[in-house]
Amino acid sequence: MKKITGETFRGERPLFASQDLLVENTVFGEGESPLKESSNIEVDGCTFEWKYPLWYCKDIHVKNTTWREMARAGVWYTDRISVEDCLIEAPKNFRRCNDLRLLNVTLPNAAETLWQCNNVTLEKVSAAGDYLAMNCSNIRVSDLKLDGNYSFDGARNVLVENSELMSKDAFWNSENVTVRNCYINGEYLGWNAKNLTFIDCTIESLQGMCYIDNLVMKNCKLINTTLAFEYSTVDAQISSKIDSVLNPTGGIIRAQSIDSLILDKDRIDPEKTRIIVEEN
Repeated sequence: MKKITGETFRGERPLFASQDLLVENTVFGEGESPLKESSNIEVDGCTFEWKYPLWYCKDIHVKNTTWREMARAGVWYTDRISVEDCLIEAPKNFRRCNDLRLLNVTLPNAAETLWQCNNVTLEKVSAAGDYLAMNCSNIRVSDLKLDGNYSFDGARNVLVENSELMSKDAFWNSENVTVRNCYINGEYLGWNAKNLTFIDCTIESLQGMCYIDNLVMKNCKLINTTLAFEYSTVDAQISSKIDSVLNPTGGIIRAQSIDSLILDKDRIDPEKTRIIVEEN
């Protein structure tokens, strides 16, 4: 494998279509697409300062590297890439990638990031920005700390574990999603989803879990959660009280107590939902 160490590159496509290359402690300054169309590349301790550094690439391993704010749209149309111990200051990263792994990565400006990717693993990722992981499929997430709205919109086949999501409208239009041992704070959680499961989660949500086909909740706590389950089919075991429930379309809801239960006969058939209150 050829090695490049301690260099500075400027201008467009300085290492275009490289193969079998290790790049260390190198700065990619102003100039687009420095490693476009490259394959079997290792990047260690480098800095990307300009746009489109890794497009149409294959078999890429990046570690200890920084994407500066202008290294926007950094990784698109790339297959089999791992990113480890990195800081990504630029938005709009990771689009239409396949086999993507992020480990111990910080994304302080993650707006419009991780779109339409397949076979994704996120471990110990911290991100701030709206629309994370829109329309992604086959995602495994652990130890994610997210501050950004509209996350996982349209995502398919998702597992999220041991994470904290401060995210309005999370999991909208999603399908086959399981969320385990997480804290979620955000209005309108999960609307229009199909097969959405929460296990051992704590949730705060105004009008959360509405318009869902097959919502399952196991040993979850709902804090400051009002007008829940509207037009949803529900199998919910809630280990706390629920502030209010509005017009579920069917299923079973178990809770310690429900402060306000609204079943509007003009909107739904109340007989299709069983309510069990376990209040002492």
